[in-house]
Amino acid sequence: MSATSETNQRPDYDPELQAIADYVLNYQVESQEALETARYCLMDTLGCGLLALRFPECTKHLGAIVEGTVVPFGARVPGTSLRLDPVKAAWDIGCIIRWLDYNDTWLAAEWGHPSDNLGGILAVADHLSQQRVAQGDAALTMRDVLNAMIMAHEIQGVLALENSFNRVGLDHVVLVKVASTALAAKLLGANREQLLSALSHAWVDGQSLRTYRHAPNAGSRKSWAAGDATSRGVRLADIALRGEMGIPSALSAPQWGFYDVLFSHANKDLSLKPEADRRLRFQREFGSYVMENILFKISFPAEFHAQTACEAAVTLHPQVKERLAEIDRIVLTTHDSAIRIISKTGALANPADRDHCLQYMTAVPLIFGALNAEHYEDSFHEEHPLIDELRNKMVVEENAEYSADYHDPEKRSIANAVQVFFSDGSASDKIVVEYPVGHRRRREEGMPLLVEKFERNLATRFPASRCQTIAEICSRQTTLEAMPVHKFLDMWMI
Repeated sequence: MSATSETNQRPDYDPELQAIADYVLNYQVESQEALETARYCLMDTLGCGLLALRFPECTKHLGAIVEGTVVPFGARVPGTSLRLDPVKAAWDIGCIIRWLDYNDTWLAAEWGHPSDNLGGILAVADHLSQQRVAQGDAALTMRDVLNAMIMAHEIQGVLALENSFNRVGLDHVVLVKVASTALAAKLLGANREQLLSALSHAWVDGQSLRTYRHAPNAGSRKSWAAGDATSRGVRLADIALRGEMGIPSALSAPQWGFYDVLFSHANKDLSLKPEADRRLRFQREFGSYVMENILFKISFPAEFHAQTACEAAVTLHPQVKERLAEIDRIVLTTHDSAIRIISKTGALANPADRDHCLQYMTAVPLIFGALNAEHYEDSFHEEHPLIDELRNKMVVEENAEYSADYHDPEKRSIANAVQVFFSDGSASDKIVVEYPVGHRRRREEGMPLLVEKFERNLATRFPASRCQTIAEICSRQTTLEAMPVHKFLDMWMI
């Protein structure tokens, strides 16, 4: 090898890593809106996990790597009898949370689901709470969990505001791994050096390619990728707490760092000037903004860019249900991100492919007036060839105003419009929906529906008396916040 002119002076940690570490270690959550929203988020996320336990393709992934393993103070997986080490428990919790694509969403330059971090947060908190009590110390409380959720949401969401990992082919779960690493390390008692070390390893890790979310490779990995990422965050935090040295310029090291290896062609894709710095861009300081503005999936288990299209289709159902055979074409007017992510033609290979197809998610509620998780299954698709007949009649068009409003930080709309044209020249109403029920602008309307969704999901797993107990505790902010984490998890076991 030829010699290089590089010096071997060890640098300070990248300022981006320091900003995350200092936020996690020093920020005090004071926003009551964020705390209340986090409570709703906790309810909704765990409810989504319970619903996923009905699907064998999900549950086949759950449990100890070696069957029969006994873990002292094992972390519990809600809705099961499993007690696992925190790393595998984080994987399992993250898997059930994400399986049905029904938990919360954040849309910006990057997309994602910040509640995915609950896998790592809850697994670590449950294990530590049990361990502390056994040692005669105070348990962790659910307020600690809500605080951690708010911070994890903020890290993932703020990094997503102006940094598009998808445009360089990386999956958004890189941000789950980073956020989960930070909060797992904090819960484990990391000091600043340990937290920086953990974060540096999260960025140095190989990152997931986004190909499993897109044609022609869309598949079920997208349903467990976040569980894998939040689990990896717990593992990296544990490694750092054991004294593993960090990698200070994990992001910025010339040739070998994250920026040069994985983010180097972001300049062109993000339309930055050639001389512009490739570093991550921060639109705002870390606080509680993301939790306060999080998007909830309330009405449909569907990729979020299609939520308003589904709502429009349900609205149109009464007008078209008796005239399905007369449909000539269906015009879907949408925004640029929906076109890039979920507009698909041709055969759809599996349920994961279908729940990321704008046309499929519009056709089903047009025909049936509803869309639920079972509608993506192979058996349902095979029984109803009309779905694909309608897909073939769909025209997808971008509305530049919809796209602009999607990126506007004051609006963050997710607009879609649907109109059906018939063979006799007549047409249905054009139904435009700018904001889904789960948007902050529709919170007053959405939260009662979210609670109803939560109670339905509880009923899929627990008897009525247990459902009532859980629902009552989760409905009272102060009661929930004061509850020891391990006592809270006791209620969720079978």
